[in-house]
Amino acid sequence: MGSDASMIAMKFGLMLPLAADESGGFDGLRAMALTAEANGLDSVWGADHLVYRDERGSFGIHECWTVLTAVAALTSRVEIGPLVLALPFRNPALTAKMAAELDAVSGGRLILGVGCGWHEPEFEMYGYPFAHRVGRFEEALSILAPLLRGETVSFDGRWHQATDAVLLPPPVRPGGPPILIAGKQPRMLGLVARHAGMWNSAWFGFPSEAHLLRTRLADLSSALDAAGRDPATLGLTAGIHVAYDGADPQDAERAIRGATPEIADALAGYAELGISHLIAHVFPRTTDAIARYAEAAALARARLS
Repeated sequence: MGSDASMIAMKFGLMLPLAADESGGFDGLRAMALTAEANGLDSVWGADHLVYRDERGSFGIHECWTVLTAVAALTSRVEIGPLVLALPFRNPALTAKMAAELDAVSGGRLILGVGCGWHEPEFEMYGYPFAHRVGRFEEALSILAPLLRGETVSFDGRWHQATDAVLLPPPVRPGGPPILIAGKQPRMLGLVARHAGMWNSAWFGFPSEAHLLRTRLADLSSALDAAGRDPATLGLTAGIHVAYDGADPQDAERAIRGATPEIADALAGYAELGISHLIAHVFPRTTDAIARYAEAAALARARLS
C-alpha cells in the first residue's frame, strides 16, 4: 500500500512521555510541547493509560486528556491527539462531547485517536471489563462517529445505549475532528475501513527494518478493498522511536539514530510506504533531543518537497 514519496506532504509529531518517572511532571511536559511548537513540529500526542503494572510493580502515568487540554491552551499551531484514547474507559457519547469541546478549545486542531485498550491490569484496577473489548469498541464507534458528524443518535446495543443524543454546541468543524484508529487484527481493520479518517501502527525504527509495518499495510489494503473504500481517503500514520546520545541503550536499541542527515533520510523513507504522519518517541526525554528531532524533520520535509 505504498505511495510515490514525492506525493506525500509529510507531517512529524512528538509523543509526550507521560510516564511519571520520565517527564519531570507537567512542567517538563509543557516545556516539551512548547519546544515542539517552537521548532516546527506538526503535532503533539499522548498515550491514554491509567496505570502500568508488571512483575516489578505499579507505575504512574499522567492523565492524557487533561494534559492534551492544557497543551491545546498553551499552543496555537500544533495538532494534538491521544495515541490512542481507550474507548472502554469512557462512555462513547461523553467522549464525543469531550472531543467536540477540545476541538473547539484548540481551534480545530484535535485528531481523535481511539482504540480498544490492551493493558489488562489497568482495566482490573479501575473496574472496567476487559472481555469483549472489540465488540464494545465497535458499538462505541456506532455512537461516537455519527455524533461527531452532527447527527442525532439513538442506539441500543449489548453494551452501549444512546437515546436521541446530540452534541450541542455542535462540533466546530463540519464532520467533527478526524477519527484515527489504531488496529492490526482483521476485525479492527474492518472498523478502520468503515469509520476512520486516519490509521496508526507503531512502534518502529529505521523504515528498512519496519517489516511488520509492511505486513500491516498489506492487511489494511485488503480490509479497504473488502469495504470498497478508496485507499486515498485514509491517512496513514506510524509511530517511531528516535534516539540521540544520552538515551538509555534499551530505548535506543530499535530506534532511528545517527547524525541529523541520517535521521532525516530515515524519516523521509517512510513516505515510500505511504506514511503521511510520523509520531516519534524521542530519547532521551529532553527538550534538546526534541529540537534535534525537529531539525531532522525539517530536513526530511525539504527532501520530500
